[in-house]
Amino acid sequence: MYHCVSITGMTMIQEYLCILCYTRAIRHPASGYVQGINDLVTPFLVVFISEYLEGGIDDWSMSDLSSDKISNIEADCYWCLTKLLDGMQDHYTFAQPGIQRLVFKLKELVRRIDDAPEPVTQHIDDQGLEFLQFAFRWFNCLLIREIPFNLITRLWDTYLAEGDALPDFLVYIFASFLLTWSDKLQNLEFQELVMFLQHLPTQKWTHQDLEMVLSRAFMWHSMFNNSPSHFAS
Repeated sequence: MYHCVSITGMTMIQEYLCILCYTRAIRHPASGYVQGINDLVTPFLVVFISEYLEGGIDDWSMSDLSSDKISNIEADCYWCLTKLLDGMQDHYTFAQPGIQRLVFKLKELVRRIDDAPEPVTQHIDDQGLEFLQFAFRWFNCLLIREIPFNLITRLWDTYLAEGDALPDFLVYIFASFLLTWSDKLQNLEFQELVMFLQHLPTQKWTHQDLEMVLSRAFMWHSMFNNSPSHFAS
């Protein structure tokens, strides 16, 4: 489920998103625009607008902002998006090889750290489901479509803190995220697996749930990242 926010439905906001994505595509011709990049701008947009408007998102009116403030918001969003994606250029080039490489690493990492009697990777393989079929969207949209929007700023804070090392750390975050549902996944057949992984029940997640995912990811990253052979098949 895409936990979208109502602000992206505003005509004026959609125009800003188009301008931002178009500008980035022009300045990064190798990648251009890939579907999903507009989602990645949204957390920055909400944070920077909140500096000028009070109350909840549903109460905001962009007409209350001066043209100078809007220009500042656009510029801040553009440079933050650029900073976020600078270390992941090959995620958004033709055929998106960076994402395909990380999906492979994700499967290998989950296989190595899942010590259950019946590993979830084995069950997924037995059902004929490829990791690329569900994890591609995770890497493409950085989980923004998988968890409630009120948790996204915490997640984006982690992403930005990792800097150029973010792509490697994403593998650990997504492994932790997947294994959150390990017991449930073991009991699902192919069609049920597909539906469940496309509509994960995170609607009632709190910051504590997200912190658990990030804590496990940090622990595994500390244990395994300097031992790259654990990704070997």
